[in-house]
Amino acid sequence: MISRVIHHRASRCHASRCHGSCSDTNHYRFRPLRLVAALTALGLVLSACAVPDFTPRNDALSIPRDSATGIPLPAGARVEKAGTRQGTEVEEYALRGSLKPDGRTAAERIPSIVERGYLIVGIQQSQNLLSFRDATTGQLSGFEVDLAHEIAEDIFGDRNAVDFRFVESQHRVHTLSTGKVDFLLSTLTITPERQQEVEFSTPYLSTNTRLLVNRNSEVNRLEDLASRTVCVTDNSTGINLARLHSPKADILKAVTWADCLYAMQHNQADAILVDDVILSGLEIQDPYTEIVGPAVDSDIYGVGMPKPARSAHADEIAEAEGLVRQVNSTLERIRTDGTWWELFRHWFAGRLPTAGPPPLHYRPEDGE
Repeated sequence: MISRVIHHRASRCHASRCHGSCSDTNHYRFRPLRLVAALTALGLVLSACAVPDFTPRNDALSIPRDSATGIPLPAGARVEKAGTRQGTEVEEYALRGSLKPDGRTAAERIPSIVERGYLIVGIQQSQNLLSFRDATTGQLSGFEVDLAHEIAEDIFGDRNAVDFRFVESQHRVHTLSTGKVDFLLSTLTITPERQQEVEFSTPYLSTNTRLLVNRNSEVNRLEDLASRTVCVTDNSTGINLARLHSPKADILKAVTWADCLYAMQHNQADAILVDDVILSGLEIQDPYTEIVGPAVDSDIYGVGMPKPARSAHADEIAEAEGLVRQVNSTLERIRTDGTWWELFRHWFAGRLPTAGPPPLHYRPEDGE
């Protein structure tokens, strides 16, 4: 194919230089000197018309590469060298509770969403066991996807009345402020800092932060990562834990947890630090990995909803609060009727221990 292309380009170029006179056979008597001249001319034509460009692309040179392997890092990943920043001690804190469900209907709580006829839910698309596309069915699946369907069932009487939107981990909170989604179901840990920007439901899942390593690894805990590399996603709570408990380790900040798994498979990272529910999904994807070590921390996930703007009208504030109460009514219902246990067993049975759904956590309101 290449020779044909070059021949074609050379022919066109040669013809253009001869201005049509090349068809005169008198010019092609096979005399030695003329043959040499013709071959020399053809060589010049080919060099002018078909010389490949071997100049390296600037963007290729700018791709970050692992210094040890030379393999490009996952897209968007960057390395924080050991000791660049210090971790801060995690203090005990009291989280602000959520809003209790009330006796109103969905149409009374969230009229504009009910009128629209479906939910818009932000999820992550490659979070195995939590929110991922099943390769056998082509359908979105996982614990959090099922939870979104349960919320839709209670609002519309149709569990499929959901429009899922994919959001990246580091942009989740910002996505809420844009109004592009009604709420997030994306392993969003409830923290005091996030509660300043996000209105949370009562917790729906408890987790423990641990490590995923290769089975032949000598790493069993964060302290073993000195002079090694641990992978976390950018803006995750694991970054501070890595800085705090393994200050001599480099930190690879990736865009997704799937990127962290890729990095570990290519010897660009020695461990992945995150909640065990996420690690269990990664462990399934690579049977040569295992979850190790004691829990470094424990967290709770909540459904994240936007806070009303300061300039919001009274009806907008009421609907924002109504959405929180509506979501919490579903979370209470699935505890009561056993659905929560069904979902947990389906996705995590045999992989994670559980004491059941985390306790309900509501804040006092006027009149209480």
